[in-house]
Amino acid sequence: MKSKTIAFTKPETAEVEFKEVRPVEGNLVQVRMEYTVVSGGTERANLMAMKNVYQVFPKYLGYCGIGYVTEIGPMVEKIAVGDRVLVYHGIHTEYNVVPESDVTKVESDKIDSLDAAFVVIASMGLGGVRKLEIELGESAMVMGLGLLGIFAVQFCRLSGANPVIAVDLNEERRQLALSLGADYALDPTAEDFREKVMQITKGKGVNACVEVTGISVAMKQALECASYMGRISLLGCTRVSDCEVDYYTQVHRPGVKLIGAHNFIRPKVESYPHHWTHHDDCRAILDMIETGRVDVKSIVSRVVKPEEAPEIYTQLCNDKNFPLGTVFDWR
Repeated sequence: MKSKTIAFTKPETAEVEFKEVRPVEGNLVQVRMEYTVVSGGTERANLMAMKNVYQVFPKYLGYCGIGYVTEIGPMVEKIAVGDRVLVYHGIHTEYNVVPESDVTKVESDKIDSLDAAFVVIASMGLGGVRKLEIELGESAMVMGLGLLGIFAVQFCRLSGANPVIAVDLNEERRQLALSLGADYALDPTAEDFREKVMQITKGKGVNACVEVTGISVAMKQALECASYMGRISLLGCTRVSDCEVDYYTQVHRPGVKLIGAHNFIRPKVESYPHHWTHHDDCRAILDMIETGRVDVKSIVSRVVKPEEAPEIYTQLCNDKNFPLGTVFDWR
């Protein structure tokens, strides 16, 4: 059987092809996809062959999606045919075949699949916020309002941060952040950016910052705005280090903690405070979507057909204002 699949065939080029579906053996699960979500930062870096990504083509990405199980291997224990599941480490394709450990069952029928399709990427934002160990009443700032950042804004507020400051170049994304719980939304290119942050935090600086841009200058700004003994979670992939940092005055002397928050750095089996497993975070977010504590619908920008992939990815490469929540519909 062949599956319609989006492939990055060479730098800045995406095509739709039909790829043979791998046999369902051992602990593997076959999932007929409903939706997969474009992760703009990661996919753009890979499509453009940026530094610190694999340089070999073709590439197949799309690690965030949802679908129904159509076949299981003989060693699968907890997933059954017909289950609706989140797919982690899948690709943009009609049929994903992944290990049982990379699917999370969606237990509630009340959750819309389009909302649930974003849960995997939302869990990455949640992981970055958890590692900051925010206490009730501490200030928080999110730098970069892509998908991870816009979810991080919601999780900072849910964690009790006050105030929550959202930072991005894009005015539309800043307004979205305000509607999703940010108390302030700032343009980092403003000449008085640091002064505004210090004014908002009553001269103390930011206690907890999620840096999601992956840009060195944003990391430097985060350090400049950090409080005494502040924490900065490096959730974005800083692939190029081209900005000088005074580590003595900005890190060592004020006791600022820099926390690597790559999604792979989390417990695999059992959660513990501030470090939850991927599955536990996904289940927690599903519960919060069902109870209305997390808003996904406001983030969905467009739902497109897989056949539109070449144009979508050309836009991703060239348009800095690429629509935030872009979803492929495989139904």
